[in-house]
Amino acid sequence: MSGESDARREGSRNIYAFGLTALFNDTATEMAYWVLPAFLASIGAGPAQLGIIEGIAESVASFVQLFSGYLADRINRRKPIVVAGYFAANAVKPLLALVTSWWQVLAIRFTDRFSKGVRGAPRDVMVADSVPASRIGSAYGLIQAMDSAGAVLGPLAALWLLRSHGLRTVFWAAAVPGFLCFAIALFGIKEVRKKEVREAKRPGGSAKPASQPGGISFTLPGAFYYVLFAVTLFSLGNSSDMFLVLRAQSVGIGAKYAPLLGLVFNIMFTLFSWPAGHLSDRFSRRGIAAAGYVVFAAVYFVFGLAPSHAAIWIAMATYGLFYALTNPVLKALVVETVSPEFRGRALGVFAFITSVAMLLASLLTGELWKHFGPRVPFYLSAGIAAVAAILLIGSAWLRSPTHHE
Repeated sequence: MSGESDARREGSRNIYAFGLTALFNDTATEMAYWVLPAFLASIGAGPAQLGIIEGIAESVASFVQLFSGYLADRINRRKPIVVAGYFAANAVKPLLALVTSWWQVLAIRFTDRFSKGVRGAPRDVMVADSVPASRIGSAYGLIQAMDSAGAVLGPLAALWLLRSHGLRTVFWAAAVPGFLCFAIALFGIKEVRKKEVREAKRPGGSAKPASQPGGISFTLPGAFYYVLFAVTLFSLGNSSDMFLVLRAQSVGIGAKYAPLLGLVFNIMFTLFSWPAGHLSDRFSRRGIAAAGYVVFAAVYFVFGLAPSHAAIWIAMATYGLFYALTNPVLKALVVETVSPEFRGRALGVFAFITSVAMLLASLLTGELWKHFGPRVPFYLSAGIAAVAAILLIGSAWLRSPTHHE
């Protein structure tokens, strides 16, 4: 009994360490992210280049995560991969202060997101392995809340710096939280051994492995593929959030307010991430995620219509609710569909497929904006999200092997 209590305390400490790492990493990222459109404009790049940069940058993370997810299931030590991923990402962010052309921004964003892909699946598997199955949603929700809290601090820091400094100073300053992120990842995160996981995570009624742990092939249940289809469809309309910033600027909200747009979005994201994850441990994960898609559809419709500045600000704040209802919940939904031996591969496949769709969405949005103006891509995204919400609700009859809704 004492050993079980010690394991639970150790797992809780791990979740808090992951949370603090996410807090400082996202502080560094968001300091730079929300001023990037204005910075690109200052060096002669526009919406088309932004679409290429963000589409490629976000998709590379998923290409790498497909491999790192497989690796996470095959190795006993995942921490070195996670720490290396955080180090590389935060080493290149300050280099944005030195660039003079958009392709250099692309190279830095590529490296940053490549590093995210390297650490993504191993980190998420370690999180799931650190807590009982009944608390997976809450764990992802807590980490997501701290991640988005960093995304509140980041724009605030950027706004403060922009009062008396230029955009490049913001990029240099991002090195400080980046270093703290790396230090906590290195010294705070504890390894979770596979043997310990198998002994601690085998509650009665858990799924049998889809194949032998040492095997190359594995089979995922129908519930996983159905959810994957619905989320992939949604992702075809989910372009880079930078298009929201560009849309706000196109209707008269100045570039200097871009970090503030990020702030109102991330406040909502922070406030609702943990409650959404906690609720998903008690109620339907699919239903909660579908509600998030409905929120997304409403937000994109408002951005397309753009009736007033006030409507844009309210929609941007509401957009944070969409993320809270989907990011931690969908991650927990994927994890629960497979046995522990195949969590990394399931997360990798999920991230890979959906982000390829997001790459297409960013490229398509850039082109549609260029030829037809901003309203067409925003209305199209809203319609796709509504259809995906219906499909996700329709998957409720498919039961996962480890969770009953």
